[in-house]
Amino acid sequence: MSLKYFDTKQLEAFSAVVSIGSMTGAARAIGRSQPVITRLIQDLEAEVGFALLHRSGPRISPTAQGLAFYEQVEVFLSGLRAIADKAEAIETAAPLPMQIAAVPALASSLLPSTLAGISPALLPQKVHIQSISAENVVQAVVARTADLGLASWPLDNPGVEIHWQAEVACKAVVAVDHPLAGRPVITPAELKGQRLIVAANPYRLRMQIEEALAANDVVANSVIDCNATYVSLSLARQKLGIAIVEPLTVMGLPLQGVRTVPLSFDIPFRWSVITAVGRPLSASVETIIHHMRDTAVSDIEGLTLSFSQN
Repeated sequence: MSLKYFDTKQLEAFSAVVSIGSMTGAARAIGRSQPVITRLIQDLEAEVGFALLHRSGPRISPTAQGLAFYEQVEVFLSGLRAIADKAEAIETAAPLPMQIAAVPALASSLLPSTLAGISPALLPQKVHIQSISAENVVQAVVARTADLGLASWPLDNPGVEIHWQAEVACKAVVAVDHPLAGRPVITPAELKGQRLIVAANPYRLRMQIEEALAANDVVANSVIDCNATYVSLSLARQKLGIAIVEPLTVMGLPLQGVRTVPLSFDIPFRWSVITAVGRPLSASVETIIHHMRDTAVSDIEGLTLSFSQN
């Protein structure tokens, strides 16, 4: 596979088909004929060397490999849109738009609280926010398609500058009528034999959860894992288990029908505010970095700033 042969038209067609779910709809959305969309997808599949789509008559869905590829395509296309916006701003001498990439937990909680506390005069007219995985946040910052990133740990990339990093303890979330809903804390003994709802990515928060459970001899009866905290919260509300989650999504997207209970042992959720190494920071980016730190300290209970460079 050779990336240099990828045609942007192919990637746009593929993105539209996955987003809309049909060749006809994708053709209509991007102003091309259906045969052209079909050919672009076929050429892209020949280039990558694997099937991107399942086809069953008019019904189309991405393959597992197609879904993984789609995430990267969206990051790439978002970067192209950012370049186009900035080129337009340069041409018209308008203030440059700002691109912020953040993991969902921070994109839905700390970031909105931060922006709400900043004077509109200190922000550009256009602010684009991407809620994406930590890996893609780092990729966007290093590629300089994002001016600012909020990424969870682990974070070890020489292309990023860490401005400050923070830690907060995970909590348990249960349905309001769950037997443990009224507890002041939930202990390891109370988790044993329960069904647990946890993060899916084995290299990030899931790793912290597994290490803490093992250290406290907690063996779950069964496990449901998912890639988004708000899904874990919904599963807990339906009494499908005890969710162990970072508390930021709960703060930003409060959900009725659940109760948040502290754990008696520590499972840290860590994140950092990052920019590209050597990239001059605009006044707006610097304002957000500093204001976000102040907002985090005032709004997030039990927060620890484990490193501060600015």
